[in-house]
Amino acid sequence: MRHVIALDVGGTGMKAALVGADGTLLYEARRATGRERGPEAVVEAALGFAAELRAHGEERYGRSAVAAGVAVPGIVDTPNGVAVYAANLGWRDVPLRALLRERLGGVPVALGHDVRTGGLAEGRLGAGRGTDRFLFVPLGTGIAGAIGIGGAIEEGAHGCAGEIGHIVVRPGGPECGCGRRGCLETLASASAVSRAWAAASGDPEADAADCAQAVASGDGAAAQVWQQAVDALADGLVTALTLLDPRTLIVGGGLAEAGETLFTPLRTAVEARVTFQKLPEIVPAALGDTAGCLGAALLAWDQLDTPDTLTTEVTG
Repeated sequence: MRHVIALDVGGTGMKAALVGADGTLLYEARRATGRERGPEAVVEAALGFAAELRAHGEERYGRSAVAAGVAVPGIVDTPNGVAVYAANLGWRDVPLRALLRERLGGVPVALGHDVRTGGLAEGRLGAGRGTDRFLFVPLGTGIAGAIGIGGAIEEGAHGCAGEIGHIVVRPGGPECGCGRRGCLETLASASAVSRAWAAASGDPEADAADCAQAVASGDGAAAQVWQQAVDALADGLVTALTLLDPRTLIVGGGLAEAGETLFTPLRTAVEARVTFQKLPEIVPAALGDTAGCLGAALLAWDQLDTPDTLTTEVTG
């Protein structure tokens, strides 16, 4: 069976899959990113993981993957296949496409930004399907965004479009990995909520999911931590809405797993902040944490369809 390798490298974990031409997930695997071992070790772990998937495909289907797609965080030079910068992983100017192509025996490799590839999948297959303009915002280790406009994912002139996690919403606030203070992701990402709730609860092992459960059970301290994150998120999103005017706002990532514990106060907070702006529909992402892998697979298949360029078109 013809298949591609899809790899989604996150701040804390990597997800990989073999994906058929019809989008079927044939095989999935996960492992820790291991960023505490340094950026070089993360690169080697990603290369090794992809090679393992290739071997699995050969054993299971009797043939190698015909292409590969990889999604990475940070700033990505898509045309040249370079992972330029990722604050969460500490790497700079990694020629990841060339390294993967060499490790995988020369097959075509597509490299994309993790959130934009996730947005590509949501646009084609998930909550953005049929929407002409959307903003996809996953709330995970960090925060970024994918801008869907007229059937395409906007990368920007330098591959930096959508980095709303680095909008400063609390000047002088917590220091961010980008070097500034008070960035949105230092206050409203899943990792930020985990840190805040661990401090407030006195439990160093507590995380954002624990905070959400405590909010749902009526814990006042948890509600305060949660609302502070929601307020910061709403401030950042309204800035994005003012600039982009999307029809639909798709929120995903770990915090979105809290369901209406997140979406009810978030819709209220955003609505309270808009003035002349048109309020978009605010909906949960449909693909969960498989969006990055599915998007990477779409990039891989698209590369085979258009070998000279990488497309990021979405269909409605």
